[in-house]
Amino acid sequence: MLDDTDRRILRHLQADPTATSADLAERAGLNAATCWRRLEKLREAGVIRGIRSEIDWRALGYEVEVSLRLTLDKTQPRAFDEFIAAARKVPEVLEIQTFLGQVDVRLGLIARDMLHYKDIYRDRILTLPHIVDIEALMHIARLKDEEALPI
Repeated sequence: MLDDTDRRILRHLQADPTATSADLAERAGLNAATCWRRLEKLREAGVIRGIRSEIDWRALGYEVEVSLRLTLDKTQPRAFDEFIAAARKVPEVLEIQTFLGQVDVRLGLIARDMLHYKDIYRDRILTLPHIVDIEALMHIARLKDEEALPI
């Protein structure tokens, strides 16, 4: 689907998402019109879904990151849908993943400090529907956080 020119454009876009199409064209060795057309085709094909801002939540006073691995009551037909709908309403939950296996759902959440985490856990997480078991994993360090694809 992608040729070498598309891959070159994507590598440069990943390296600098704020680059203009003219900048990308120069870095990729293309003229601006060709680069712009290829970017549009990549957007239309869904390869490029958007450009986003990454905000450092620590700079906003959040110091605690926790992964919660949850097992849900699978005897309830709507357990996943109801749990996920409720979990989406917790502002501190930044990520929701579902799995096949012993763990059904993983929530990634942040808190300002341990007291704030305790309040979130007791008042918001434990009140979510259909939870059978929870395992909390406190994040110590992020050793690799790479979103760039090996294109």
